[in-house]
Amino acid sequence: MSEIAPQSAKPCVLVTGGAGYIGSHAVLALKDSGWPVAVIDNLSTGFRFAVPDDVPLYEGDIEDGALLARIFDEQGVGAIMHFAGSIVVPESVENPLKYYHNNTVKSRALIEAAVKAGVPHFIFSSTAATYGMPEVSPVTEETPREPINPYGWSKLMTEQMLEDTARAHPMNYCALRYFNVAGADPKARSGQSTAGATHLIKVAVEAALGKRDHISVYGTDYDTPDGTGVRDYIHVSDLAAAHVLALEVLIEQPRQSLTMNCGYGRGFSVLEVLDAVDRVTNMTIERRVEGRRAGDPPSLISDPSRIRKTLPWQPKHADLDEIIAHALQWERKLSEIRGEG
Repeated sequence: MSEIAPQSAKPCVLVTGGAGYIGSHAVLALKDSGWPVAVIDNLSTGFRFAVPDDVPLYEGDIEDGALLARIFDEQGVGAIMHFAGSIVVPESVENPLKYYHNNTVKSRALIEAAVKAGVPHFIFSSTAATYGMPEVSPVTEETPREPINPYGWSKLMTEQMLEDTARAHPMNYCALRYFNVAGADPKARSGQSTAGATHLIKVAVEAALGKRDHISVYGTDYDTPDGTGVRDYIHVSDLAAAHVLALEVLIEQPRQSLTMNCGYGRGFSVLEVLDAVDRVTNMTIERRVEGRRAGDPPSLISDPSRIRKTLPWQPKHADLDEIIAHALQWERKLSEIRGEG
C-alpha cells in the first residue's frame, strides 16, 4: 500500500509557457519557495535554456489534451500557472485569429483538461490591456474593461471562461492583470530573451549595449508632465513572487477566486525611463521622436490596493534604476549565451 502524502506536502505546479520571460521567473520563484514544478512549452517563443535542468520540461502544446493528461498524472499536478500565449499588441491587430486561437481557444482546452483531471487551482497571466484606454488613472479592478485590440479581448475572454468554470466546477482561480513588466532575475538566471522585443526597458538596454543604434520615442504631445507616455513598471521577480503568494491563498481559501492588478501604483514617463538608462549605463542613447502609436493611452498606472490587502506581498525591486540594472545584467549574459561580441 502506498503511503498517503502529508497534508503539508506541496503539489506540483504546472507552468505553461515556463520557457518564456515571465513564466521562467515564476518557475524560479516556485523553486525558491520549495514547490515542485513542471513546465510545458512549445518553444515557439520560449527558450530551453530558460528552464532549470532539474525541472521537467515537456515540449508540446497546451491544446494537446492527451499530453496534458499525461503530465497531470506523471507529475501529480495540483495547480496550473498559465503564461503560454501571444503578447504583441500590433500583431494582434494584424492577425486577430492567431491571438484568439493561441490565447483564447488554447486556454479553453487547457481549462477543460484541468477540469477533467480535477486540478483545483488555476492562476492566469492577464493584462492591463483588458482595460483598453481607461479614462481614469490609477486603474482599479472595477475600472470598465473595454479592450481596444484583439490581444486585450483574447485575455478578457479567458478571464470570463475562468469565472464561469469556477462557478460550475470545483476550481478556483486568480487572474493577475499585469502592467508593464520589466527587469530580470537579480541572480541573472533568466530575463527577457525574445528577439525583436518591444518593451521599452528591454529595447533601451539593447541600445546601450550597441544592439540598436537609437531609441524611438512615440509621441511627445501627451497630456503628461513631459509630454511622453507614463507607465507603471513592475519588476518581473516581484511579479513572480505575487504568483506564488496568490497560489497559497487559493489553496488556503478553495472557494475564493481573485482578480488583481499587478503594479506598483506609480508611473514613469518614457523620457524618465531613458534618463534612468543613461544614468545607470553612464552613457547617452540617441533618441528619435516619432508620431504617436495608435492605441497608446497617455498614462496607465495601477491601483495596487487590492493585491496589497489580499496578499502579504512586499515588492523588493521597485527602484527604477535597479530594474534597469538587472535588465542590463541579463542583456550582457544573453550576449554570452548566444556567443555575441
